Amino acid sequence: MSSLFSSLKLGPAELSNRIVVSPMCQYSADDGSVTDWHMAHLGMLSNCGAGLVIVEATHVERAGRITHGCVGLYSDHNEAALQRVIEHCRRAGTAKWGIQIAHAGRKASSQRPWEGAGALKAGQDPWETVAPSALPFGQGWHVPRAATLEDIAHVRGAFVNSAKRAVRIGFDAIELHYAHGYLAHSFLSPVSNQRTDQYGGSLENRMRLGREIACAVREAVPKSIALGARITGADWRDDGLTPDDAVAYAKALKTDGLDYIDVSSGGVTADTRTPTTPGYNVPIAERIRKEAGITTRVVGMITAPAQAESIVAEGKADMVALGRGMLDDPRWGWHAGAELGADVVRAPQYLRAGPKMWSPAQRARVAS
Repeated sequence: MSSLFSSLKLGPAELSNRIVVSPMCQYSADDGSVTDWHMAHLGMLSNCGAGLVIVEATHVERAGRITHGCVGLYSDHNEAALQRVIEHCRRAGTAKWGIQIAHAGRKASSQRPWEGAGALKAGQDPWETVAPSALPFGQGWHVPRAATLEDIAHVRGAFVNSAKRAVRIGFDAIELHYAHGYLAHSFLSPVSNQRTDQYGGSLENRMRLGREIACAVREAVPKSIALGARITGADWRDDGLTPDDAVAYAKALKTDGLDYIDVSSGGVTADTRTPTTPGYNVPIAERIRKEAGITTRVVGMITAPAQAESIVAEGKADMVALGRGMLDDPRWGWHAGAELGADVVRAPQYLRAGPKMWSPAQRARVAS
């Protein structure tokens, strides 16, 4: 029996398999509100064969967006638009649904990738950014304002507000974005955090913002909804975060009430390069799963069904997440099931494409 296609309890949610679609920014929102593009995009992914689909990084305030096209969940209009799309996806597909809530910090006020991916220029309606310290993300980027204690309290409240909206929409899981150089990660990393107050210096102090947000959101989110975080397993710099730090952070966040950890890495500065070897985050995820004792998901250059199967079967992670692989093959889960000898829950309109409806000739081809 395939381990990848075994069920999993993610907090209170029951997933039909261990395949997760990573949150993937589409940069196609209208002032934070999802559009018909998202209806088509997420509708497609609702039938990809994954047990869980995570909606792209969804920002907790307008100034926390990465670009003008990023999704937000800070207004009634944002909430209504997203609810319409998620209700459609639930009717059309079989996956459970999660959302990643985020604040971009010093990486906010950016151009869309196809417009240059740098900081917004004077004529492109830029906005002020905030960070733990007044250090730009890279050369040519805006210098952020160092967050005051009032700013920190405001951001904490914004995460809670967005989480409450996500609860009303009816998501099965809510994920805090603590990776990729965005606000919470920039507070955690010594590369970007040079504060000398209670939010800087020691690892315990640098974890404080993320832990405060986690506790506040957990209090606002009922136990009937899974709560997790995507964290950075390593900064891939000698002066940055290490897997030891990631293990300590995961242990702390478990204590704060999180149900799972999603392991990514990199992104703390514009010139930091992340490894490109297949499954490069897997060894870190394995450590977190074993040492922190928390349900763990891993992402990063996972593309082949046999690779994903071995990660789960060997106890290196409880779930695997795919991003670009799902864009390239929106039926990746179906094809992985065929390769691994497992069936996938399908919408009734698509049952004829499943193994139970195959002809003897089709079964013979798969068996060979």
